[in-house]
Amino acid sequence: MALVRPPPPPLSWLAARWFLVPQRNLAASGPDEPLPVVRIPRALQRLQEQRQSRQRSSARPALVRPGRLLISARRPEFNQPARLTLGRWETAPLASRGWKNRRSRSDHFSIERSQQETPALRNFSPEDSFADLGLVPRVLRALQEVAPEVVRPTTVQSSTIPPILRGRHILCAAETGSGKTLSYLLPLLQQLLGRPSLDSSTPAPRGLVLVPSRELAEQVQAVAQPLGRSLGLRVQELEGGHGMSRITQQLSRQPPADVLVATPGALWKALKRQLINLERLTFLVLDEADTLLDESFLELVEYILGRSNIAEGSDDLKDPFNPKAQLVLVGATFPKGAGQLLSKISNSDSLTTITSSKLHCIMPHVKQTFMRLKGAEKVPELVQILKQQDRADKTGSSGTVLVFCNSSSTVNWLGYILDDHKIQHLRLQGQMPASMRAGIFKSFQKGSRDILLCTDIASRGLDSTQVELVVNYDFPLTLQDYIHRAGRVGRVGSEVPGTVISFVTHPWDVSLVQKIELAARRKRSLPGLGSLENLVPADMNAVS
Repeated sequence: MALVRPPPPPLSWLAARWFLVPQRNLAASGPDEPLPVVRIPRALQRLQEQRQSRQRSSARPALVRPGRLLISARRPEFNQPARLTLGRWETAPLASRGWKNRRSRSDHFSIERSQQETPALRNFSPEDSFADLGLVPRVLRALQEVAPEVVRPTTVQSSTIPPILRGRHILCAAETGSGKTLSYLLPLLQQLLGRPSLDSSTPAPRGLVLVPSRELAEQVQAVAQPLGRSLGLRVQELEGGHGMSRITQQLSRQPPADVLVATPGALWKALKRQLINLERLTFLVLDEADTLLDESFLELVEYILGRSNIAEGSDDLKDPFNPKAQLVLVGATFPKGAGQLLSKISNSDSLTTITSSKLHCIMPHVKQTFMRLKGAEKVPELVQILKQQDRADKTGSSGTVLVFCNSSSTVNWLGYILDDHKIQHLRLQGQMPASMRAGIFKSFQKGSRDILLCTDIASRGLDSTQVELVVNYDFPLTLQDYIHRAGRVGRVGSEVPGTVISFVTHPWDVSLVQKIELAARRKRSLPGLGSLENLVPADMNAVS
């Protein structure tokens, strides 16, 4: 038998029941009667308190005061005035704090210029001269003939030249573009003038400058060769990448070189084949020492130092017929392994450490912008920046551009894209044959092209006074690499103001950006780049 569903009750019956059933009265019937207590779960209460605290923190007024800004952000509450300095333990409101979240894309902030001149000229005195540093008139005339624009020494040169002339081992760490090349070339060439050239069956240079790349070797030779020619000294370059026949040909030239500018690989091959000996060295320079003491070069450098007769102290340098080498290390970042290496080959008491007050600091005279982008947004953003730079260049008010990538394949791929956009450029990366690499950076310096796509091979020591803009298409992998890349602008002698634009894509990029922003807000050095206290503190000269 089928069940029959009863019909629903009429609406009139439901309405009558609603009004007739007594309802719970939540209101007080009289003024003296207490209100009923409504209990809220503890978890819900904590959640409500957290929401209220977030609302109070987000509603704080923007930190914008009259005057120049040190940090300018897209969100004005993260702006910081130039006159405000955060304490070491004070919590900093970082504009990049939430950048690991994908919703932060298209955000950006800039570290503004806090001064116009490079720190190397900050304490520049018109009365300073190279003659006051102990250089002889013959060297001064050669400098005036070769580089008439160099009239007075920079701060680093004033602090480095006198101790080198006194025969001290030197470890000089100063910001990029501060004139470190002349600070060791001038006194060391002067010391060769008063020493006899001893006969040797194999080429035996009296001076050696070791550099990490062929491009830097070309640049150092371009500075040292005219000076040496004016002083009657022969400067020669020894570069690899062309095979042993090229190395043999270079070393067989007559007369033999007084000063040799070499890369570690080429010199190591020549020493192994006994094509050269280092027994007559009177000075040995490691230029870009932080790179040469890296794992990729350390074994070669230790072998070269082992074949050199390094002096224990300045007294060992006085005998011209038993020459020993004076050691000079220079770099833009403090080499962590320098103390351990020097303790193996020399007396630590004979080492003078010269450091800049701005060592490992954000350059105050260069604007640095950080842009949070998706990977797909990087190419359109770069093309737009380069086209804007090209339009500015047509008006005659713009310099050249360096675009850094983290790999050779990215340089090639990005070059093809710029070709499609009809943007003329040059490319420089480590996997190029030596014949292709030769002269590329020199052509860029001469102005044959205004844009250079490159890897970090172009970030170490190369002179780039015409560069106005550095673009980190790939954010550098370390803070040390960031310092070297940013150091391509704002150098001593630069005629254009420098700017650095960095594309920030990956979470590990954000971690480095946060360290840079925090150091800028606190006006302190970048973390993790080595400590001066870990090195020989016996004779420390701080360059202010």
